[in-house]
Amino acid sequence: MSKVVTLQEFIMEKQADFPFASGELSRLLYDIVFASKVVSRDVRKAGLVDHILGAQGNTNVQGEEQQKLDVVADEQFIHVFKNGAEVCGIASEENDDCVIFDDEKGRNGKYVVLFDPLDGSSNIDVNVSIGTIFSIYRRKSEVGTVAVEEDFLQPGHEQVAAGYVLYGSSTMLVYTTGRGVNGFTLDPSIGEFCLSHPNMKMPEIGRIYAMNEGNIHICNPGIKKYVEYCQSDENQTGKPYSGRYIGSLVADFHRNLIKGGIYIYPATTNDPNGKLRLMYECNPLAFIAEQAGGLASTGFERILSVQPEKLHQRVPYFVGSKLMVEKALSLLEKE
Repeated sequence: MSKVVTLQEFIMEKQADFPFASGELSRLLYDIVFASKVVSRDVRKAGLVDHILGAQGNTNVQGEEQQKLDVVADEQFIHVFKNGAEVCGIASEENDDCVIFDDEKGRNGKYVVLFDPLDGSSNIDVNVSIGTIFSIYRRKSEVGTVAVEEDFLQPGHEQVAAGYVLYGSSTMLVYTTGRGVNGFTLDPSIGEFCLSHPNMKMPEIGRIYAMNEGNIHICNPGIKKYVEYCQSDENQTGKPYSGRYIGSLVADFHRNLIKGGIYIYPATTNDPNGKLRLMYECNPLAFIAEQAGGLASTGFERILSVQPEKLHQRVPYFVGSKLMVEKALSLLEKE
């Protein structure tokens, strides 16, 4: 019987890859692991506990109706980051501005974290998979001072770590520190994440495309051409692809990471700058995709090269298997 490797053991083993971090990055990852276990527990209780299911009654900065679990997850992650000693500030999809930790621990923190506490939260009430997405950067400002906006507005290629937690039939954490992608599944019997998907690689091509085709009439004509290509038997596999759109980005991305596929959320005439958030969703998943052999683009530019101008910046998004993304971009360019 092979030895079970826990996430904590795995992080400790890889700590030598980051001599500059002196253990801080490892401790920060432990904080994320702890918070994700708490959120996973709360997700499992949804429907049984009144105060965590349904709408909160407020809208967030994105103009979206907040779910109660959105707020619960957001507060839990902020709590662990503030109480740790590694983070000088956070930015969350649920908050208008970045949250600066200006106490002594915060001023001495070396990292900032940007995260979507509960991606796909509109699916909570119908029991569809949801998730947490996180992105970690080294601060640009001097350690010992209060964090500034420049610490958060860094391009995706500056990320030191990124990952997501999927709350589905099982709870799974997938992350990268720029040295490949590894996945861990929560074993509820021992309360530990265990290595279940080592060295994850995204197939160069798959047979799944994920897009809200209800918007196809307000997209660039190249998008329609690509969907027609997917549905024909003249594509790269010789058989029509399957359309699979869950509506939870983490769930759609995770399926394509394992099976191969492409996820498309393009610009439309209604949303010419795209709809997904660069800092909280696109950058971290693009980092994972590239580390697993995939691609991520706005349609015209590599996602990880985009210089952010504001915290809640939106961009069009094409992410997935390398050959599928390249084909979509070639048709988009022709139009």
